[in-house]
Amino acid sequence: MAGLLMSMVWTTMLNRLRPALAKVVTPVGRTLARTGVTPNVITVVGTAGVVAGALGFYPRGELFWGTIVITAFVLFDMFDGAVARITGKTGPWGAFLDSTMDRVADAAIFSGLILWFTGAGNNALLAWLALYCLVSGVVISYAKARAEGLGLTCDVGIAERAERLIISLVGAGLYGLGVPYALHTALVVLAVLGTITVAQRFHTVYAQTRAAAERVGR
Repeated sequence: MAGLLMSMVWTTMLNRLRPALAKVVTPVGRTLARTGVTPNVITVVGTAGVVAGALGFYPRGELFWGTIVITAFVLFDMFDGAVARITGKTGPWGAFLDSTMDRVADAAIFSGLILWFTGAGNNALLAWLALYCLVSGVVISYAKARAEGLGLTCDVGIAERAERLIISLVGAGLYGLGVPYALHTALVVLAVLGTITVAQRFHTVYAQTRAAAERVGR
């Protein structure tokens, strides 16, 4: 239960700290913008750091230090949007790159866990849970992208990427510190929330398409 409780605490804290974070991100983004760094560079460097931390530490069972490295680069990646707004370098390419790199980072995190639990970690249950969380996360993102591509809205879901990321990292970090069942709990919670989120998005899109079909039939 420790992993679940800590994940809930961190998620609640994130929601409350978002306004304060925005006040911090903007000045730092302004400083980064003055150095000439582009938002796309921040995106790529942040993703590369997450991938390095996940695949460099997690497969060796160093879950705590891997989580520290990943968290540092996830926080760094937050500045790309601020730099884009300040420099006026917003556009379709940057949005596409950012979303795609998020998928790469998420895949690296769960792949690192899967490699550990199918190797020296020797835990088939957690390996399967991590795989399920990886797949459900991809489906969640694809469902939204596909819906928007069809001109529909799909901004629903009990577990957005930020919440899923916090739960997985807190669970992995606590497990790396020796907290029993922290990662087990986190992955189970993620699997449940991911399934619910997929169902919510399917329902939302279905409702919109059905309403449109009924209007046409009148």
